Amino acid sequence: MPAPDQTAPPVNRRLYRVVRGAVVLVLTGVIVAGFLGQIPQLDILEQSARNLYFHVPMWFTLMAATIVSAYHSARHLRSGARIRDLRARESARLALIFGGLGIVTGMVWARFTWYEGTGIWWNFDPKQSMAAVLLLIYGGYFVLRDAIDTPNTRGRIAAVYNLFAVVTMPFLLYILPRQMPSLHPGGEGTPAFSQTDLAPAMKWVFYPSVLGFFGLFWLLYTQRVRLAWIHNALHSDRRREPGSGLPPDRAEDATSGTPGPPEP
Repeated sequence: MPAPDQTAPPVNRRLYRVVRGAVVLVLTGVIVAGFLGQIPQLDILEQSARNLYFHVPMWFTLMAATIVSAYHSARHLRSGARIRDLRARESARLALIFGGLGIVTGMVWARFTWYEGTGIWWNFDPKQSMAAVLLLIYGGYFVLRDAIDTPNTRGRIAAVYNLFAVVTMPFLLYILPRQMPSLHPGGEGTPAFSQTDLAPAMKWVFYPSVLGFFGLFWLLYTQRVRLAWIHNALHSDRRREPGSGLPPDRAEDATSGTPGPPEP
């Protein structure tokens, strides 16, 4: 009988279909309204203000993904369950993806507003630089994982590193940039974002966009976790095949994350 840690993560298919349909509808509406809807004509920003519907939700999604990842890392340290390590890894991977998209959309936005006519794409603005440092920290999480071969050790060390990484997130994205002069909203104590920054018409697009990106994260996260679990299961089966070089008990230990018998 398989151990609880070997059970594939369940998915409520009805819920998944409902969320998938809602995400498709919401994000389609956001894209259409975001590009075609009326927005206030603001100095400097002008039509580039439409990027607010995409750039800011990407960073909100990164924050949510890092918190989810840290939660599962903490649970992995407590239980040693392999599925917790997989969930932490895949959530951190998606955090990197959404953060990378946030960096790119921010660079393009800055290029055609703050740095228009200069040819500058990156000016080491504190907010930009701190965001880049955060992505490097999470990139280091995956470098660390790849450097450790033993699943048990890899899971524990990566979990500790992940908890450190999530602690840096509010400092790098919120606290430190507020102490420095910056072109980005949020510098020198100014609010990074508030309800008064949005025209009423923009709120009807922005808030659904945030929910849509959160839903998109959940869909991608659910699929990534199940694909990673299937990959591990197939890898485990190959390890147990005759000629793999490992006896069944050691093969199980090499892939499951469950402690096996001690080495002779």
